[in-house]
Amino acid sequence: MENEEQSAETFAEVLAELMAEYNASGSDIARAIDGSPSTVSTWLHGKRTPRNDAIRKIADRYPKYSVKRLTDAVGRKAPAPLTPDRRERVLDIFDQLTEEQQEMMLITGKALADSNREQS
Repeated sequence: MENEEQSAETFAEVLAELMAEYNASGSDIARAIDGSPSTVSTWLHGKRTPRNDAIRKIADRYPKYSVKRLTDAVGRKAPAPLTPDRRERVLDIFDQLTEEQQEMMLITGKALADSNREQS
């Protein structure tokens, strides 16, 4: 099954494949994420994995590699895109909450985002 095969890939493997396909260097990837070549090196050696914002930037710059495939490779569920309309709706609701309610929503939101990480 293709999806199961993709989820078995490590981020280091996917990134190396991406770099070969696009003939991109670690410096090229670093520029795409506004990061450093040493950060990219830690990903290539499997020592760390990127945050979701870096994954989005990589997917934007190298469109053959989707956010879903990249997040699958790091063992996370892909976050849904936040449209301007949805962002505005969330902020409108958030603006109507008390300070305590806002804090509760932040805690709840962080817990939900953390739950998207698969247990290793």
